[in-house]
Amino acid sequence: MKNIFFSLLFICSLSAVAQIDRSTQPKAGPAPEINLSEPETFTLKNGLKVIVVENHKLPRVAYTLTLDNPPIAEGDKTGAAALAGSLLGQGSQSISKDDFNEEVDYMGARMSFGSQYASASGLSQYAERILELLADAAIHPNFTQEEFEKEQTKLIEGLKTNEKSVAAAAGQVSRALLYGKNHPKGEFETQEGLEKITLADAKAFYNKAFIPNNAYLVVVGDVDFKDIKKWVSADFKDWKKGAALSNDFATPQNVSTPEIDFVDMPNAVQSQVIVQNLVDLKMSDPDYFPVLIANQILGGGGEGRLFLNLREDKGYTYGAYSSISDSKYGKTSFSASASVRNMVTDSSVVAFLEEIDKIRQEPVSATDLKNAKAKYVGSFVRSLEQPSTIARFALNKETENLPDDFYQDYLSKVNAVTVADVQRVANKYFLGDNARIVIAGKGSEVLENLEKVTYKGKTIPVKYFDKKAN
Repeated sequence: MKNIFFSLLFICSLSAVAQIDRSTQPKAGPAPEINLSEPETFTLKNGLKVIVVENHKLPRVAYTLTLDNPPIAEGDKTGAAALAGSLLGQGSQSISKDDFNEEVDYMGARMSFGSQYASASGLSQYAERILELLADAAIHPNFTQEEFEKEQTKLIEGLKTNEKSVAAAAGQVSRALLYGKNHPKGEFETQEGLEKITLADAKAFYNKAFIPNNAYLVVVGDVDFKDIKKWVSADFKDWKKGAALSNDFATPQNVSTPEIDFVDMPNAVQSQVIVQNLVDLKMSDPDYFPVLIANQILGGGGEGRLFLNLREDKGYTYGAYSSISDSKYGKTSFSASASVRNMVTDSSVVAFLEEIDKIRQEPVSATDLKNAKAKYVGSFVRSLEQPSTIARFALNKETENLPDDFYQDYLSKVNAVTVADVQRVANKYFLGDNARIVIAGKGSEVLENLEKVTYKGKTIPVKYFDKKAN
C-alpha cells in the first residue's frame, strides 16, 4: 500500500512539472525589503549626537566620528585644514605619538583622522580602550612644531610631485572654474601658500571646525548600548562647543553656452577631458533615485554609454565615466571624464557632448534601464556586508533629513524608476548646453583641431588658463 502511495505521488509531481511553461521567463518578484538594525541614540550636553547599532555577529566594533559642517573657505590660509588633519592621531596631550601607535598596534586596531573626521575599528574586547584613544587624540591633539614642519614638508613635496600631472592640473582647474577660486570647493593649495601657513593657523582651523555642535559618532558592532553611553559620556565630556559656522559664500553659476577651458601641459602624452556642470541635488530630493540610474546608464561603469562609445567603439581611451554628487549645502556637480589620446582630443569632446545629448533627447531602452537597475541593486546589496555601510546609512538618516524607511525601501525606489524618469532628470542635471569642458593637454598637438570643434552647428569657444586657473 505504501509503494502505491509513493507511486501516485511521483506521478502527480511529474504532471505538475509538465504543466510549467518554460518558454517564458518568470516574472520578477517584488524588491526585497532591507532590514537594518534600528539604532539607539543619545546626545551629550555639548551637542555630540551618538548613534549605536548593535551587531553581535562578529566580535568587532567600528567608531566613526563625523563633523557635519558646511564647506569652509580658507582663503589665503588654504592648506591649514589639511595640515590640521595630518596632525591629528599623532598621540595626544597625555600620550606620546610612539606610545599611542604602539598601543593601537598591540590591539590590532585601525585608526584614521582628518580635519573633520576620525574613525577607529578593532576587536570588541578592546572596544572601551579604542574609543578612549580615539577621543583623546581627537579632542586633545598633540600639535607640536616638529610634527607640523614634517607634515608641511610632506604636503609641499606632494604638490611638487603633481607638478607635471595632467590629471591633477585638470582636476584643480576644473574645480576652480566651476565653483570659483574664492569658493570652498574651488580653493586649492599652492607651495607659496603652504609655506606661509604656521602651526597657529593649523590650530586655529582645528578650533574653528572640530567642534561637537555638528558632530556625530556612529558606533556599529558587538557592543552594549549602556556601555557605549557610559564610555562616551566620560571620554567626550571635555569637548567644548564652538561658534556656529556660516554658509554664506557666493553661489556659483553655470556658463550660458558650452566652452572649452584649456590648460597647456607640454609634457602630456594624453589629454585629460572633463565635461562638467553645476547641479542642485540632495539625497532627500524626489529626483535622487532617477538620477542614480540615469548616471549609471550614461557613465556608471564598463557598461555605461560613455565607456562603450569612447573605449569599445572608438578606442579613444581606456575608460570614460560620469558621476554626480549631492549636497545639502548648495551647488554640487555632474562630471564626465576620460584620459584620451592627443590626436583624438577634439573628437572626444564631440563624443562626450553627443552621448550627453542623446540621453537627454532619446528615451533609454527597457533593456538598458533593467541592466542599470540590476547592477546598482547588486552593488547596494553587497555593500551591506560592510559595517562602514551601516554606519553611513545611520549617519545619512540623521544628517540628510531622510525618512525612517529610506533604506528599507531603497531597492523598491530604485526599481520604480521609469524610462520617462531617466529622460526627465537627464534634461535637468546633465547640461551639455551649459557645459564647461576643461582640457589639460599638449597644446602644440591638440589646439589646432580643438579650436575648430563645433556643437549643434556652433563653434565652441576656447579659453586659455594656467595650472592655477588664471
